[in-house]
This record gives sequence, structure tokens and C-alpha cells, in this order.
Amino acid sequence: MSAGTKRNVLGVGVDATDYARATEAVVAAAHERRPLALTALAVHGVMTGVLDPAHNARLNSFDVVTPDGQPVRWALNLLHGAGLTDRVYGPELTLRVLARFAEEGLPVYLYGSTEETLSRLVPALERKFPALKIAGVEPSKFRAATPGEDAEIADRIRASGARLVLVGLGCPRQEVFAYAMRPLLDMPLMAVGAAFDYHAGLLRNPPPWMQRAGLEWFWRLGLEPKRLWRRYVILNPAYLARLAAQKTGLWKATPPTPATTRPATFDV
Repeated sequence: MSAGTKRNVLGVGVDATDYARATEAVVAAAHERRPLALTALAVHGVMTGVLDPAHNARLNSFDVVTPDGQPVRWALNLLHGAGLTDRVYGPELTLRVLARFAEEGLPVYLYGSTEETLSRLVPALERKFPALKIAGVEPSKFRAATPGEDAEIADRIRASGARLVLVGLGCPRQEVFAYAMRPLLDMPLMAVGAAFDYHAGLLRNPPPWMQRAGLEWFWRLGLEPKRLWRRYVILNPAYLARLAAQKTGLWKATPPTPATTRPATFDV
């Protein structure tokens, strides 16, 4: 965890980074035609790794893991003195990356979510970035990949001419997808969570003061209580308890070795 900007947060390697460096990592990989897997983790994303060692090993193989939520940024500062003044929020990072891709004429591929969401997302992005080249759009199948389907998806993405894949499958499906597809593609994959829904106009961002105070979870809980109550009511206290245990040394939070083996199947 000491290499580069990776830091141990509850056994998950999170990068002590900012918007500019994360954006540049994606753009550089696109220009150099090399694979790169990036995800932005809030408390829920970190805890999926804590509670599932196999998934944690996948997360620890990612090239870039940004502190999506304020509590993850606070953990980097508390545990490692990172001195970060802002989080690297997935939806905002998505816009900054797309702005650069539009400016430099690099095409993007949108993978995941529903046809309805994508039908609203594409024109919204085209209005915001008139020069943006959308090479392809593919909704989720909401099922496991069939034998050979991963190679077919990779072929479609490569044939489109895309230099970036934005993956909107939800946590942790999108991280597994990015991890599994990275060896098949010579371009970055960004697991962007709810960014598709936000930029399609289906979700509203909380007020800035709530975002700064780390209360975005409370806002989302109010919007989707039935779907999200377990995530926040159970995982948030568990996160804080484990963070305190790591800080005090009661728990070593030993990170697993980064995974190297592709899953036999995964959700597409």
C-alpha cells in the first residue's frame, strides 16, 4: 500500500489523489492505448471490500481508487496525514474527464444502466459537451455473462473506436466488470456508479453544504429509503467502528494481495 498514492483504508487501497491527477491518469492511458481500471469509492464501496475478501483483492488491483465520499477522504487524512482538501466524487470526475475527452477528440463508450436512462443521458452529455464523441452505447443485460460474451463485448467496444469506457452498473457489479474486462481492452475503464443517473437528470445532487459535511448518504436515503436503508443504517456505523479500530491499532486491517485471476463469469 505504500507504492505511489495508495493508502490502506480498512484494508482497501485508496489513492490520496485529487481531480486533476485522477483525470490526467485516465487521459494518459487513453492516449497511450493501455488498460486502466478506475473506481470512486464511498463508504459503501469500501465496506463491500471489507466484507468480501475476494472483492477486496479485486479492488486492490485497480490502478486508481478515488475517495468518492467525504468519510473516505477523512479516513485518508486521519490515518495517513494525506492533507486532502476535497474528495474525488465519481459524477464530478466523470464530467471533468469527459470535458478533456471532448477537447481532445477522444471517443467514449457508455456501458450499463437501462435503455431509458441512456436515452436521457446521451443528449444531456451532448448538450453539455457539443464536441464529445460518443462511440457507442450499450445497456446492461442485468444477468451473468454467457461463455464468450465478454470477448464479444470487448470486440464491440474496440470496433467502435472508443478510447474510454464509462461503466454504470452499480457497486459492486461495475467494479467486477471493470476488473474482468481490463485485460481485454487497451483503454481505461471508469466505474462511475450513479453518475449515469445524475447526469441523465434522474437523481438530484444534495446541496453543497450537505456534500461538504459528508451527509450525501442522508440525502440519498431520503430519496430511496426502501432500497438504501440497509446500506446506510448498517454499513455507516460499521465503517466508523472499523476506522476507529484501525486508527487505534486494535485492528491491523491487513490488505489482501491484489487479485490477478479473471472471474469465470460476472454480471453484464
